[in-house]
Amino acid sequence: MQGIQPVTYVFAARALRDFADGFVAILLPVYLLALGFSPLQVGVIATASLFGSALLTIVIGFLGAHFDLRGLLLTAAGLMVATGAAMSAVNDYLPLLAVAFAGTMNPSAGSVSVFVPLEHAMLARESSDLQRTSMFARYNLVGALAGAVGALAAATPDVMTRLGLEQLTAIKLMFVLYAAVGVLGGLVYVRIPPRPASPELQKSTPLGPSRAIVIKLAALFSLDAFAGGFVVQSLLALWLFERFDLSLSQAGVFFFWTGVLSAFSFPVAAWLSKRAGLVNTMVFTHIPSSIALGLAAFAPTLPLVLVLLLVRAALSQMDVPTRSSYVMAVVTEAERTAAASFTSVPRSLASAASPALAGALLAASYRAWPLLICAGLKIAYDLLLLLQFRHLKPPEEC
Repeated sequence: MQGIQPVTYVFAARALRDFADGFVAILLPVYLLALGFSPLQVGVIATASLFGSALLTIVIGFLGAHFDLRGLLLTAAGLMVATGAAMSAVNDYLPLLAVAFAGTMNPSAGSVSVFVPLEHAMLARESSDLQRTSMFARYNLVGALAGAVGALAAATPDVMTRLGLEQLTAIKLMFVLYAAVGVLGGLVYVRIPPRPASPELQKSTPLGPSRAIVIKLAALFSLDAFAGGFVVQSLLALWLFERFDLSLSQAGVFFFWTGVLSAFSFPVAAWLSKRAGLVNTMVFTHIPSSIALGLAAFAPTLPLVLVLLLVRAALSQMDVPTRSSYVMAVVTEAERTAAASFTSVPRSLASAASPALAGALLAASYRAWPLLICAGLKIAYDLLLLLQFRHLKPPEEC
C-alpha cells in the first residue's frame, strides 16, 4: 500500500496542475493583448516563462539526488501560488516579464515544468521495468484530461462578462484560481510520506555512467522542443484568434478536444510500445502528426484546419510517456532525477527561443511559417532519434 500511495498523490497533483495550465495557456495571450501588448511581446513573455523554467529545472537536477523529492515538490507548489498571485496583481510589461521568468506559468500547457523531473523520478522509483511505461501513460492521461477540462474553463471569463464583469477583471480572477490550485497541489504533496535520499544516492554525482546517453538524448530533445516552441498552445490559440477570429469559448472547446485526444493516445502508446518498442513508437507516431500540422498551415477553411489539428493532437503526444519511460530505463536509479532534469533543461531552453520568433513571424503576417518550421524540424528530430537510438533497448525489450 505504501508503494501505491505516492503514485496516487502524484497523479492527483498532476491533474490539479494541468487543469490550471490548461486555462492559463489560452488566457495568457488574451490577457496580454487586453493589456495592450503586441503579438511579439506575447511571444517574448512566453519565451521568458520557458527560459525561467529551464533554469529552475537545472537547479532541481542537482538537488534531486540529495534531498527528499516531497520537499522539493512542496517548494515548487509554493512558487506556483506566488506566480498566480503576482499575475493577477501586475499590469505593467516588465514586471509581468519578471513574473513569467521566475514563476511556474506554462504557456505550452504541456510537460514543461519544474515539477516534471521530480515527479518522473518518483514514479520510476515506485514502478518496475514492466510497469514503467504504463505508469507514465496513466500519469500523462490524467494530466491531459485535466488539461482538457482546464481548456474548457478558459471560457469562464466570457460567462463572467455576460454577468456584467469586465473581461480584464474576469481573467485576473482566473489567475487567482491558478494560485488556489497551487495551494491544493501543495496539500496533496504533503500527504506523500517523506523519504530522504539514501546515503549512497547523496554521495553519487548527478550524472555518472549514463552521461553520454543523456547528452545525446538532451540534444535531440532540444531540437524537438525548439520546433514545438513555434506552436505552443498560447501561440496556436493566438494564430487561430487572428486568422479565423475564434472566440474564447470556441477556442476552449477546441482545446478541450485536443486535450482529450492527446490523453487517450497515452495508453495507446503504452500498448503499442510493448509490440513495436519505445523508440519506434516515438518516431512512427510523431511523423504523421507533423505532416498534419504542415497541412494545417495551408488549409483554406476553419473546419479543415481544426480537423488537421485534431489529427495532430491524436498523434503528437504519443511520444510523451514513451520518451519519459525510455529516459528512466536507460539510466541508473541514482541518475534518474538528474537525467529527467538534464533532458528537460535543453528542451525548456530550446523551446524558450522559438515563441519569440513565432511571435515576430505572426506580427509580420507570416502566419503559416511557425507551423511549417515546427513540422519540418520535428520530422528531422524523429529521423535522427531513430538513427541514433534504435539499437539501445530498455531492459524490458532485451
